[in-house]
Amino acid sequence: MAAAGSAGLPATVSEKQEFYQLLKNLINPSCMVRRQAEEVYENIPGLCKTTFLLDAVRNRRAGYEDPHPRVRAAACTTLGQMATDFAPSFQKKFHEIVITALLRTMENQGNQRVQSHAASALVIFIEDCPKSLLVLYLENMVKSLHSILVIKLQELIRSGTKLALEQLVTTIASVADAIEESFVPYYDIFMPSLKHVVELAVQKELKLLRGKTIECISHVGLAVGKEKFMQDASNVMQLLLKTQSDLNTMEDDDPQTSYMVSAWARMCKILGEDFQQYLPLVIEPLIKTASAKPDVALLDTQDVENMSDDDGWQFVNLGDQQSFGIKTSGLEAKATACQMLVYYAKELREGFVGYTEQVVKLMVPLLKFYFHDNVRVAAAEAMPYLLECASIRGSEYLSQMWQYICDPLIKAIGTEPDTDVLSEIMNSFAKSIEVMGDGCLNDEHLEELGGILKSKLEGHFKNQELRQVKRQEENYDQQVEMSLQDEDECDVYILTKVSDILHSLFSTYKEKILPWFEQLLPLIVNLICSSRPWPDRQWGLCIFDDIIEHCSPTSFKYVEYFRWPMLLNMRDNNPEVRQAAAYGLGVMAQFGGDDYRSLCSEAVPLLVKVIKCANSKTKKNVIATENCISAIGKIMKFKPNCVNVDEVLPHWLSWLPLHEDKEEAIQTLNFLCDLIESNHPVVIGPNNSNLPKIISIIAEGKINETISHEDPCAKRLANVVRQIQTSEELWLQCISQLDEDQQEALQELLNFA
Repeated sequence: MAAAGSAGLPATVSEKQEFYQLLKNLINPSCMVRRQAEEVYENIPGLCKTTFLLDAVRNRRAGYEDPHPRVRAAACTTLGQMATDFAPSFQKKFHEIVITALLRTMENQGNQRVQSHAASALVIFIEDCPKSLLVLYLENMVKSLHSILVIKLQELIRSGTKLALEQLVTTIASVADAIEESFVPYYDIFMPSLKHVVELAVQKELKLLRGKTIECISHVGLAVGKEKFMQDASNVMQLLLKTQSDLNTMEDDDPQTSYMVSAWARMCKILGEDFQQYLPLVIEPLIKTASAKPDVALLDTQDVENMSDDDGWQFVNLGDQQSFGIKTSGLEAKATACQMLVYYAKELREGFVGYTEQVVKLMVPLLKFYFHDNVRVAAAEAMPYLLECASIRGSEYLSQMWQYICDPLIKAIGTEPDTDVLSEIMNSFAKSIEVMGDGCLNDEHLEELGGILKSKLEGHFKNQELRQVKRQEENYDQQVEMSLQDEDECDVYILTKVSDILHSLFSTYKEKILPWFEQLLPLIVNLICSSRPWPDRQWGLCIFDDIIEHCSPTSFKYVEYFRWPMLLNMRDNNPEVRQAAAYGLGVMAQFGGDDYRSLCSEAVPLLVKVIKCANSKTKKNVIATENCISAIGKIMKFKPNCVNVDEVLPHWLSWLPLHEDKEEAIQTLNFLCDLIESNHPVVIGPNNSNLPKIISIIAEGKINETISHEDPCAKRLANVVRQIQTSEELWLQCISQLDEDQQEALQELLNFA
């Protein structure tokens, strides 16, 4: 097919006809035909492709006949694929024509399959479409979806037709998800029809429709919130309970199961503590689904060829005319059930305590369930939440659960083959250490963990060397480089999880863990060498930051390893490295003791230089810069003899407020409160001249959500404002320099703090 339109010329009728035939070929049963079509399709320019697709979706005449329904369905599917592949730029560029075309196609009652494909494409399109764009079409979209829902509900009642309705309820759910609270005005027109669908869809062939509609109701409830949803909560819960009781007598692979599981989880989130009364009715079928054994088979190659893709089996060729097969549909339900158990443990805690032991004994063996990655991910993710539940019953019960969990969890770190799953297991272990606290690992556990982490770090360096070798090979090209970069990103992500585990150990064991850590010390020192890639230096510095923060003053014995790397990396081109270095200099001042005084003195001019750099407040650099500002504040507060505080304070005040790093921002505001409450003359300024600036800083902190009502700092800041209000003249001088949003923010602070 010619690259139609590539020179800016309109597409000819014959080119459109060729394109429609190509779409037919993309869904042809023949693998060879599909492959050839895919190769041609990839070479068509993007804008031309979009134009053709929209013409097909709209049913626009292509010469003497309309596109065939199969072509239109394929066009919808392909639009959805483009919306995924080129998100969000595709949505930003084509939102008006795509949304309008898909809604019009959905409204056309000529072909249910085309309607269904259009609805599916709309789901995919809005998934990555900015909310600000979606609301432009909200009124028309909701009106269209509701009118179609009414028509399809009538068709269901008259003739049991369900195809388009199944996809429509999913689309409604996606719209509610995307616009959230903006769906509240439309809640009352949709909910009665959705409940009616659930009540009607009782026959065996309508199970999938019932499950999807239940899912839709839960999405809508979550979007509008508890206050609005409560008017229907009792009625919806009865529908769910009726379906739940029916499920207890149904087959393991019933299509409603996964939808029910997800719906119950959303209901839990909507109702909060009010959900606990329903948990006993939900948990049994959930555990049953999570415990299901996978269907596996060993088949001859001929038997495999006779099986349809729709049967839900996947096969691996073992040679000798045999294949190993596993049924994947049941695995998805199992993974979903496991994830929901994680969710209930996390959200309900006290309400979940009675099921802790049963779920622990279910989940721990699933760390080795290699048939499905998401099952292992859920099993790992569950562990810290289950430990939190167990802690409610006391330390002895918690210890029993930990003894069952700890050894398999450590071994899983050493044996897990998939990088994404491994990162979740390592993250879970780090969180579990923080739940359990000091002394939770015995000598055998520490020895095994040390060996595993050492192996991960050594593997990290070895992999980097191998990638450098591959870059020198004859077949090296851009595609190879992209693959090598992907591998590097995976390695760096695992390095971050090594850092997380070390952080959990330093923060719980404090300096007592340092003798164990010294087996890893040479590897961590290697990370911060100037020759290493910047992510290595970033995470190496983060590990030393943790040692300084949690293991001081003992940490000073390692100072010669990190002193110059930390100072020199303040000049690094990568803001992530500068941030790690600046944070380390700040915690030296805060936690390091007198041994770090000279290093803090050396740090101040380097920190100031970064802050005063012309582009220091750009989006890329601002986090690193705010860590520098915070570090100077910590040096003035905790090591005032290292710096001329009166000289630095006016500059420091001019750099406030901090916007992006919330944790550092709140520490900075606390120090500002210290200075104001002590009536520090430099901060207050001659004749209170700095108070308007201070009021502005407080207002901005509230606007940027740095200040939360629960934080003690909020009350201190509110008291500063009230103190200034006692002088009417001074107060008027301050607020006259604030805009309306800043004045409202101050009033909100005073109302709640």
